[in-house]
Amino acid sequence: MRLRWNVWALAATMCVPAASRAATCTAQAELSPQDRAVLADTGGRLAQAVVQQDTTLLQAALLPAESADWSNIQGAIEQAAPVVKGGQIQLRSIYLLDAANGTAPAETQFFCSNGSGTMTVTITMHALPPGRYAVVIADAVGAPLAGQLGLILAWDGSAWRLGGVSAHQGFFDGHDGIWYWSRARGFATVDPWSAWYSYEAARYLLIPVDFLTSPNLEKLQQEQAQIQGAPTGAFPLSLTVGDRKWKVDAVHLEPTLNQADLAVVFESAGVTDPAAQRTEAIAVLSALLKAQPGLRANFHGLWAIATKDNKRTPVIELPMGQIP
Repeated sequence: MRLRWNVWALAATMCVPAASRAATCTAQAELSPQDRAVLADTGGRLAQAVVQQDTTLLQAALLPAESADWSNIQGAIEQAAPVVKGGQIQLRSIYLLDAANGTAPAETQFFCSNGSGTMTVTITMHALPPGRYAVVIADAVGAPLAGQLGLILAWDGSAWRLGGVSAHQGFFDGHDGIWYWSRARGFATVDPWSAWYSYEAARYLLIPVDFLTSPNLEKLQQEQAQIQGAPTGAFPLSLTVGDRKWKVDAVHLEPTLNQADLAVVFESAGVTDPAAQRTEAIAVLSALLKAQPGLRANFHGLWAIATKDNKRTPVIELPMGQIP
């Protein structure tokens, strides 16, 4: 049984996958007092251990089936450090997932409704083994980057064990996901590219896990899909720099440095000298900003990723002010 985050968690979709099986979800308010107390205690303790970077405690709590993947989980814990630093853990949501009726790993979708049935959160897992699981979402209140944590817990028959960790910041440059969502709406008809990537930033900041969706996030996705002139239909994009032409295959949000950066994936001429690679990358970034000047004003910086013979090579990351 393998529960590594990027193997068994699949982004939530708007429709039920054909391979999905029956499963149940109990949201926090509907949990029994005992289940709520146990999950809150376990989730809070493990989330605090992430803040404190207590890998000894976290490894001891690891689901035994995940021991071979500890290095990957440890990497996620270490990457979480800057976004939760200085914060105090406050639990936001708990979901108890029951997929015990299955006989083999399968793509499984859980519908988590509140008591009145007025709101449903959907959680979709890929290749999930039969069993009982929980998703715990917590905020690092007071952290400068407003860190958010998502923990996956798995029941091993006697205790809840750690199955996965994910973390996102809640702020880019002091602004939260609602701010970026509002800005995206304002750009929708005047600057489609800035609007599209502002929606991407909003989505990233609003939830720390990629396999959960909600009515609000579905609304965001629907608004984004309605943008006329969105960049999704522009690629591959041809750019001209002097007598040279470049082809950009993709532009996507790149939050690695905890900033609202965009990564530009372009087809390289194949230069290998570091100075020549840098010159080529800067020329492509500059050409893109000339074609889409709104990006310069509304995002922090650009990454250049060169492709050649199906190989991707990160070349450079520059703040907007350093791109001619």
